[in-house]
Amino acid sequence: MATIFHGLADDPARARSASDIAEYIRRAIASGDLAPNERLVEQDLARDLNTNRSVIRTAFAHLEQQRLLVREPNRGVRVRTYTAHEAVEILETRAALEGLVARCAALRIDDEGKAALLGIIGSMHACRDSGDLLAYSQLNTKLHRAILEIANHETATMLLSSLQSQAVRYQFRTVLQPGRIAQSLGEHEVIVQAIVAHNPDDAERTMRAHIGAVAQTVLAIGGKDLTALRAI
Repeated sequence: MATIFHGLADDPARARSASDIAEYIRRAIASGDLAPNERLVEQDLARDLNTNRSVIRTAFAHLEQQRLLVREPNRGVRVRTYTAHEAVEILETRAALEGLVARCAALRIDDEGKAALLGIIGSMHACRDSGDLLAYSQLNTKLHRAILEIANHETATMLLSSLQSQAVRYQFRTVLQPGRIAQSLGEHEVIVQAIVAHNPDDAERTMRAHIGAVAQTVLAIGGKDLTALRAI
């Protein structure tokens, strides 16, 4: 676990709050450095994050409330896993929020934002052509983050930060489904086209349709071992 938080223990000594620690762990879950079902050990984290076990326990409590960690008798604390049904509920909620975000982005985008979104789409094309699914999925996340930054909607940003952490583990498996990467790229292209064209209605509609398609893919693979997925 030390490699996940490499360098943090060597930072200049300062008081790290439980909220700071919880954010480090949340980011590790979102990035996939901490996988579903992975066990977290207070003593190890206290060492790696240069803090004490009391702060770690408080951070754990924050993340349990956010449904990112779960504590079980005689098993300790581990990264929470989700059923396909739970994942779909998360995605349905995310669709409503990201639809709003896309609408706001279409109203607020400037030339710099347009260049950024079109550049990411170009890179996604290159990854699709080369078959680099890992890089494609990372660009997928980057595109959604860029749209969120352009939208500049603080409340949506706050709510999505938790939802994305929970749902992101399903992204890589959905991309692996036959034909899904081409469909995904097409969905992202029409979203970007609508935002760049300052068309808020189409931006919201296409974003909702995109995340709805992800939810349908999750349902289609729901009989497989979703709990073993690693976030990327």
